[in-house]
Amino acid sequence: MTIGVDIGGTKVAAALVGSTGEIAQKTRVPMNAAGSAADGFAAVSAAVEAVFFAVPDARAAVSGIGLCSPGPLDPKSGVVLNPPNLPCWRDFPLAAEIEHAFRLPARVDNDANAAGLAEAIWGSGIGYTNVFYATLGTGIGSGIVFDRKIYHGRTGSAAEGGHVTIDYRGPKCGCGKYGCIEAFASGPAIARRARAKLAGAADSGVASGILQLAGSLDLVRADHVGQAFHQGDGAAREILEETAMLLTVWLGNIVDLLEPDVMVVGGGIAELMSGFFPDISRNLPRWTINRRAHEIPLVMARYGADAGIAGAAALVTFGPESHPYK
Repeated sequence: MTIGVDIGGTKVAAALVGSTGEIAQKTRVPMNAAGSAADGFAAVSAAVEAVFFAVPDARAAVSGIGLCSPGPLDPKSGVVLNPPNLPCWRDFPLAAEIEHAFRLPARVDNDANAAGLAEAIWGSGIGYTNVFYATLGTGIGSGIVFDRKIYHGRTGSAAEGGHVTIDYRGPKCGCGKYGCIEAFASGPAIARRARAKLAGAADSGVASGILQLAGSLDLVRADHVGQAFHQGDGAAREILEETAMLLTVWLGNIVDLLEPDVMVVGGGIAELMSGFFPDISRNLPRWTINRRAHEIPLVMARYGADAGIAGAAALVTFGPESHPYK
């Protein structure tokens, strides 16, 4: 067994993970991201200790501790550099501190890389050699896994697929670039397009179930769009169809660059868009020069909210220390 730890700006979740990716004894503690480095580390330690407290025999059975942390970070050294969502840590040697505290090997990586690894070895990517993983949510992240090994690039900064530009005249992304897919197809981006569409529709007197669900234009979120779509709302369908086309353009670039064996997609927005996966696959050949792009499966991830825990645990055995591209 291993312990997987998923670190976020408001919480730390940890659990035991078995050799085939099954998750048990989940714990959750608050994260003090605005405190000191020691405060942040104390939250991580408390989550791990809670797992050991729940299963005392696990101390003898656990082979290592994997940790998903917001980046930027260095997966080779296990140092968390300067994550905006974790201001408590700057150049913090997370892996070394965990190893010192628990006398177990520790591995650290970002959530998308780790979740992609978990999907490749335990999830929807089983049986495929080259796996492209994307998580669609508040942001868009991605991971590239070649033969069960994360591809990190020269400095550990590879696979930032969410910041591939599909329109240089597009909206400014939080990363500072323009027209990134994250600026078009993340949850907040879908909500922004919905608000703009509804504002125009209000001028023409057209009503939408999105607005009824949200209560006011300013409160519209992507989940309201999803709820309205499932209720048959025409405006919601148009917004999600546009999102599907934007994702198709993006995935066409991914296919032309990587030609993966499978594309695995997770996250809350992926669940919302899953009904459009057949349309994306059907339209994909229009946005790639690869004539066999339609043969690449586009599938939902196995792990939902537990992707960080599973991915962190996967790092212990298949993490950066065994990476062939150093």
